[in-house]
Amino acid sequence: MAQRIYTGIDIGTYHVKVVIAAPGGTPDLPLTILGTGTSSSRGLRHGYIIDKKEAAKSIREALGRAMGAAKVKVRSARVGLGGIGLDEIRSSGEAALTASGGIVTNREIERALRDSEKKAASKLTNRTVIHAIPLEYRVDGTKVFGKPQGLQGTRLSVDTILITMLSQHQEDLVEAVESTGVEVEGVMASPLAASLVTLSQAQKTAGVVLANIGSETLSLVVFENDIPISLKIFPTGSSAITESIALSFRVPLPEAESLKRGGVTGSDVPERKMLTIVGMRLKEMYTLINSHLRTIGRHRLLPAGIVITGGGSGLASAAEIAREVLRLPSQVAQIGQLPRSSGIDVTWAVAYGLCRWGYAEDRSGGMHSLGGVFLDAWDSLKQGLRSLLP
Repeated sequence: MAQRIYTGIDIGTYHVKVVIAAPGGTPDLPLTILGTGTSSSRGLRHGYIIDKKEAAKSIREALGRAMGAAKVKVRSARVGLGGIGLDEIRSSGEAALTASGGIVTNREIERALRDSEKKAASKLTNRTVIHAIPLEYRVDGTKVFGKPQGLQGTRLSVDTILITMLSQHQEDLVEAVESTGVEVEGVMASPLAASLVTLSQAQKTAGVVLANIGSETLSLVVFENDIPISLKIFPTGSSAITESIALSFRVPLPEAESLKRGGVTGSDVPERKMLTIVGMRLKEMYTLINSHLRTIGRHRLLPAGIVITGGGSGLASAAEIAREVLRLPSQVAQIGQLPRSSGIDVTWAVAYGLCRWGYAEDRSGGMHSLGGVFLDAWDSLKQGLRSLLP
């Protein structure tokens, strides 16, 4: 019997990253990484495609390198959706329980979730719902603690967060992947995929924000009580820092990028001034995060603080400046349960998280897809992933 493999594709503005993994020796062991591949992104801007042919070339190149390293043929994959086309919508739905004899069943839960989408229809023009996540269930107006299945009443209500994507952006990304001959098995919001391998259950239960500093986007997802309660994308990233360095010191962009990363020795650029510019731009980004936390009522109220990931997480003082601006505990993310010999760092979190999602879905018998409205939503997924979390 052929070995089951899982493939995750993270299509970023700066890089396309592919991870191919297979199950470990036992269900409780992390996936074994068979191969990885990366390529420079072409045909993208702020996480969305502006040239499908060029984007497809980048995806094919990264896939080819990963398949060469893993010595396997990839026929299907899961894809991370990011970029400024990603957003959240709050809604609520209801379902009468008379048809089920007054008992909450999976069918009634699905009906209530679908009703929440229907009620948000006016906000969904040109948008596709990729995840519908229940925030709170109520039976006859009384809040449910835990799962609502089996409870008795006359009406089930649910408050939801709908994670949406601009339909054209999603279609372009899927088409670009499938033009390489690889079928898209499912799509997941990139911040959620990264959270599967960088956040512990304890952090998500206490309250935490995961911030990904990409090349041209700053994405964040906020967790509380082990549930994602907010997701936001800002059209800024570490490339803005590079551009500020280039303009301030009148150096070419490649040299500015190296200076930002500390890769230039003997430069005439004063290190202190360069670090000041980096710090100013990071403060601007964290101020955006701070404003969003105020908007959702979580300003300085996340005990597990902020966890920073993405290419920008490696910048000097990234965690220190976050702590100063947000007044929260701060740390740079790490991928849990992977040996150092795996050869991947936190910048691979989205691609590896997509593999974890595929593995969890298989272990649960395919019942916990996040590709739309599903029966138990995030609670079901986290049950399937409990043994995999860092």
